[in-house]
Amino acid sequence: MKIAAFCPISNRKIDEHVARLNGAFTILFLAVFLFTGNILPVIFLLADFTLRSGIYSRFSPLALLSKQIVKTFSLKPVLINAGPKIFAARIGVVFNIAIIASYLTGLNNLALIFTGIFGTCAFLESVFGYCVACQFYPFVYKLSYHSKIQKLKI
Repeated sequence: MKIAAFCPISNRKIDEHVARLNGAFTILFLAVFLFTGNILPVIFLLADFTLRSGIYSRFSPLALLSKQIVKTFSLKPVLINAGPKIFAARIGVVFNIAIIASYLTGLNNLALIFTGIFGTCAFLESVFGYCVACQFYPFVYKLSYHSKIQKLKI
């Protein structure tokens, strides 16, 4: 059975190997946070995801490191549309903010829940190339963009 996902489309392409390595690094940083209780790895992830979610993705430290690893191992590029990954990075920004806000307000269990959900999404991306954000995009589109477009048509 083939399931199609409705994702944002971009004119940019990225290497899937880089995206999956970024997911692995995200898991690593979230694990450091979970085991040490130090919020700095999540703050770093917030900065990195913020860069990747906009026009400054070329400055993302994790993407630069992932690209270097791909280059070192001479992996043949697997180019994919960057649109879904940009949207996923924006969702990552939201998760990072939620984790930091929960942690700073003393809601540590809530921070752990957000970390678990975020880590699971990163795991699915890293290991299986499965973009959870793409599953939610149709709802975001319908709530934000689609209603605005319908108003313009009237």
